Amino acid sequence: MAMATTPHSLLLQNPTHHQLPKSSIAKPFNAFPLTSSRITPKRSISITCATSTQIQDRPPAPAHSQERLFNFAAGPAILPENVLLKAQSELYNYRGSGMSVMEMSHRGKEFLSIIQKAESDLRALLEIPDEYAVLFLQGGATTQFAAIPLNLCAPSDPVDFLVTGSWGDKAIKEAKKYCKPNLIWSGKSEKYTKIPAFEGLEQNPDAKYLHICANETIHGVEFKSYPTPQNATGILVADMSSNFCSKPVDVSKFGVIYAGAQKNVGPSGVTIVIIRKDLIGNAQEQTPVMLDYKIHAENNSLYNTPPCYGIYMCGLVFEDLLEQGGLKEVEKKNQKKAEILYKAIDESNGFFRCPVEKSVRSLMNVPFTLEKSELEAEFVKEAAKEKMVQLKGHRSLGGMRASIYNAMPLAGVEKLVAFMKDFQAKHA
Repeated sequence: MAMATTPHSLLLQNPTHHQLPKSSIAKPFNAFPLTSSRITPKRSISITCATSTQIQDRPPAPAHSQERLFNFAAGPAILPENVLLKAQSELYNYRGSGMSVMEMSHRGKEFLSIIQKAESDLRALLEIPDEYAVLFLQGGATTQFAAIPLNLCAPSDPVDFLVTGSWGDKAIKEAKKYCKPNLIWSGKSEKYTKIPAFEGLEQNPDAKYLHICANETIHGVEFKSYPTPQNATGILVADMSSNFCSKPVDVSKFGVIYAGAQKNVGPSGVTIVIIRKDLIGNAQEQTPVMLDYKIHAENNSLYNTPPCYGIYMCGLVFEDLLEQGGLKEVEKKNQKKAEILYKAIDESNGFFRCPVEKSVRSLMNVPFTLEKSELEAEFVKEAAKEKMVQLKGHRSLGGMRASIYNAMPLAGVEKLVAFMKDFQAKHA
């Protein structure tokens, strides 16, 4: 029986390389030898694997497929449809190499080209200076709660923490095992709905670094500017997991930026660390080898087998962000989406409520409640019938949460707002 062609069956129909004339299959090459110098910032270099001319162009961005949901999950989160289609087209036979990326040696020429292009494009996106290393690691951002104090300070060193939500709270608890953290401010008593004025913070001048979570995924609180550390070396460390690559950032203001990829730039399994090179090489003696930044930097993120396919996917997302015009253009789109959603909440006459102080509301994660809390379960259930999923708030907070990361199209936010207005009309 002939099988109908669907988007999900296309990857099975790609021809294998042995069906092509041998002359059409180019030999692989390493576009970036491991010994090559780092890419200079503000310059995007296009690198393509030379193993084939079979698939060179990215599929055009489609209108939102009727088969797909609007996924408002906090992470793993929505990915760009054109990125998924590109990955689908290359899944079975990556650019004529005869292999899937999932099958490649992480030390082979094909994958070296992938990881080095991913780094090059990320450096271009964030304009990362040469004096910073970019590491593709595993273990999620949570592993970095331990790795950072282990690499940056001694067990007796003080460290300052500014805690604006659950993830900052988890970070300071983990740091207690490896240094002497000092809580200079916490928003817990006000249910994590604000960020303090920086000038009023009493920092420890001897602190090795100041740690913040740039965007609190659960509580929807986002730094719009950043504090200046008062310690002698001026090291600011930021967990940017849920707003990484959502807007331009002056990397030079930070000693370390780290982020789990699964919210804005890729699938789960990849953690990106951007670290000033002079901070590398001073790990505590007890530091496990897999948490030592020096080991990973010296081995170009290839000390052991990295999350190869996840890095490949991140690379496709970085390409997509560059094709959109870079992070300034991406930020404009994110601001528009957030503005529409927050406006619907604020103009609902209290039917919907966002608890976060307006000046620090996240562009990525929008928590809200219903005036009639007994309707919240019905709201989530009815939204799911309309193909809008993962709107239930975090289990520790309740209510609802709409995560509107880079890949969430404007149409998704507009559909949610229309649904909210209709739901209010039925239940007000």
